[in-house]
Amino acid sequence: MNNLIILPIVIPFIIGAILILLAKRITAQRILSGITMSFLLTLSIYLAVIVYLHGTIVLEVGNWEAPFGIVIVADLLSTFMLLLSNLVGTICLFFAFQTVAETREKQFFYPLYLFLMIGVNGAFLTGDLFNLFVFFEVMLIASYGLIVHGGTGYQLRESFKYVIINIFASALFIAAIAWIYAITGTMNMAHIAERVAELDQAGALNFVAMLLFVVFASKGALFPLYFWLPRSYFGPPAAIAALFGGLLTKVGIYAIIRTFTLMFNHDIGFTHKELIVTIAGFTMLFGVLGAVSQFDFKRILSYHIISQVGYMVMGLGIFTPLAVAGAIYYIAHHMIVKTALFLFAGVTERITGTTDLKKMGGLLGTHPWLAWFFFITAVSLAGIPPLSGFFSKFPIILSGFEEGQYVIAGVALLVGLLTLFSMIKIFSYAFWGKQKHTKEQASVPVRKLLLPIFPLVALAIILGFAAEPIFTYSLEVAEDIMDPANYIDSVLKE
Repeated sequence: MNNLIILPIVIPFIIGAILILLAKRITAQRILSGITMSFLLTLSIYLAVIVYLHGTIVLEVGNWEAPFGIVIVADLLSTFMLLLSNLVGTICLFFAFQTVAETREKQFFYPLYLFLMIGVNGAFLTGDLFNLFVFFEVMLIASYGLIVHGGTGYQLRESFKYVIINIFASALFIAAIAWIYAITGTMNMAHIAERVAELDQAGALNFVAMLLFVVFASKGALFPLYFWLPRSYFGPPAAIAALFGGLLTKVGIYAIIRTFTLMFNHDIGFTHKELIVTIAGFTMLFGVLGAVSQFDFKRILSYHIISQVGYMVMGLGIFTPLAVAGAIYYIAHHMIVKTALFLFAGVTERITGTTDLKKMGGLLGTHPWLAWFFFITAVSLAGIPPLSGFFSKFPIILSGFEEGQYVIAGVALLVGLLTLFSMIKIFSYAFWGKQKHTKEQASVPVRKLLLPIFPLVALAIILGFAAEPIFTYSLEVAEDIMDPANYIDSVLKE
């Protein structure tokens, strides 16, 4: 059973390597990659159920006992993230089958896609801080390849910023790892958490915590390190933009949640309730203001990634079980809804030939299914009941008021209103009003493109109407990670 938890890392590595040898055989690549992602999704569902029923699973690689060897850890949080990441990865891959140009498919698109999943899955499952760095780098290299895939001038120019900020973050990551090893003498995250609880070095630990927070904040696009995201996510094809928008920033958010619940919970008054809450407020506000100012479909969605990750770290910063459970719920909501919205942007671009809202209009008349599916996910993102956005935001904002964090709670409410405004702007420009696309464009078949998106729309509705059991699960995840003893005892077998 324990060996199963390494399969989400090993399988995409093996199949990705095979796909390199099949670079010119597109049909074979599609079949193999499709089967692989479908299997990973099925496996992640199975692992999530097993961990929920039987508790945390730990694999000591090479039978080297923790904390001396590398460990792979599947707990409630990591399997939850694993399930969501493979769901998004599978949906985006099947959308890519229909939208990515054949010339791009022959340029190692599918190997890069699977190598990206190695980094993502590995980051969620590793129990070792240095290997978290390794998997971040695997994810970075693959994501850079996918961002520049196709080689347009715009992609190359904007991806340069993406690479520079990530190289800078990687250098800081190495420095932080060296520092924490000097303090604790270990790289195993459970062992670090145990040592932190024993050491009386709050100042040095706070410094390392802030250093790691900067690293993960740059990857999660938190204020003020979000500047690279909107333009970088604008250039790639819709399937890749959706994959990045729904998935990549959440890896950084996961790392923040993992480290600041497990290792750096010795001074929550400073690290959580002051620093993280403040950063969350600025992230939400500046992200949504950027979205409101735009008149491009994909740029609005890109800026909303920034504002929405602010809600997730806000829940962590408030640091009550209710708030953290809200953040967990919000991650699921956002990964599903944001992926769907980026895919809708790809469909509308396929019809109209543009993402400029001022050049669009009348899609409601020619493509009503597209319009109303978009409307459902758009109002869900804004937090309109009874959809998933409302039930994920409500516990976070309620916790803010209960804990006396009135400013951040007020900012969160304001951001919700501005999010609704920007979503209505997209709907009114692109789908309402006078038809601006030609009859030939209106006849472009899009039903097959909508098929991969429909499960995401259905999940957005289910997450709202089945809020009670889903939130109960999120609360169990929150309570599990807020008690570090559960993780420590499982890994160190104490």
